Amino acid sequence: MYLARFADSLLEDRLRSSGAVLIRGPKGCGKTETAKQKAMSIARMDIDETIRVRMEVDPSLVLEGEVPRLIDEWQEYPLIWNHVRHEVDTRKKKGQFILTGSSSVRDQARLHSGAGRFSILNMRPMSLYERGWSTGEVSLEGLVTGAIPKSEEVAFSLKNLAEKIVMGGWPGLLGANAEEGLRYIRDYISLIAEVDINKASGSNREPQKVKRLIQSFARNISTEASLATLVKDTNGTDGFVSTETATTYIEALERLMVAEQLPAWNTNIRSSDTLRKSPKRHFVDPSLAVGALGLSVETLIDDLEYFGLLFESMVIRDLRIYAELHDAKVFHYRDSTNFEVDAVLEYPDGRWAAFEIKLGFGAQDNAASNLLKFSKKVNQEQMGSPAALTVITANGFAFRRNDGVNVVPIGTLTA
Repeated sequence: MYLARFADSLLEDRLRSSGAVLIRGPKGCGKTETAKQKAMSIARMDIDETIRVRMEVDPSLVLEGEVPRLIDEWQEYPLIWNHVRHEVDTRKKKGQFILTGSSSVRDQARLHSGAGRFSILNMRPMSLYERGWSTGEVSLEGLVTGAIPKSEEVAFSLKNLAEKIVMGGWPGLLGANAEEGLRYIRDYISLIAEVDINKASGSNREPQKVKRLIQSFARNISTEASLATLVKDTNGTDGFVSTETATTYIEALERLMVAEQLPAWNTNIRSSDTLRKSPKRHFVDPSLAVGALGLSVETLIDDLEYFGLLFESMVIRDLRIYAELHDAKVFHYRDSTNFEVDAVLEYPDGRWAAFEIKLGFGAQDNAASNLLKFSKKVNQEQMGSPAALTVITANGFAFRRNDGVNVVPIGTLTA
């Protein structure tokens, strides 16, 4: 059964405005199934045995078919990109092709720019709302346009929340239980370390060292851990990993769209404090951290500090998905005094909104105070006043405090 995705409407919009749409996202996030909802014909570049012959004889044969034509896993034959670009130029029509892929092509030198022909759609695993785990009583768009959030109280159980983090937003786990989810994610991590990263980096890598780097990334999720920290954490009895090698591994994980860093917000502030520029470390879905470290629902509950970091990463995942619909970008903030804010959304028209992410409803007072302090730090003469200040929690109910700060459980939020 196909569950509706926010990407459905985004894909429809892009097909109306571009000759071809490139859907990018990690393996297993649902790119192909979403593309199939709009495609009228399909070329499966990874499993169709006739594709190799067609590519050798005449690549344009691969593009023949009813439109929109889906070119699935296009990076298996990267030069098809240029043929799609040329065909779009020749046909001069919108909505001709959809390309999907779970990794970026490493050698871009032989590919011509798709500017003016391609529109890019980024996909991630499913948000809580898409997964059916959020009521959708509060919308992100409503928050930034001034709507007062209201909701019923969200029933809260640490075990239930831990299971949601373990399962993640993977469409392949619909109907599965937490134990099956853990097995799926552990296999996913092993496949990345042993197979996928070699394709993404263009050379053979040592799986154990790759896996240790992924584990280090997992231990430092939702933090600004330096490359030096990751390198030190990755070194083992079977040899050391150089900074250059670790950088190559991380670039490959980003090319596979498995690792996704959260950049620092570059803004104008009133004080003389300097802004930190280090990104925060995240996976595209926090379940990957659980799988990399071999954790379980029970071990998460026993370590609430780490649980909180995973919860933050899950909320960042959802904010990114919801923000994508409004062309907004998500950042974090930290300055030289170590004052930080978990998430800042910036919109194309200059609007901005700030969020603190707290596992417990009881932490809202400190979080609200932090957001109000942050709003005073920002130079509002240049940046404008915040469109919204919001504390996102795991439980409780949605409302607006007397100080103007919103409190919203993640289980009520949608785009």
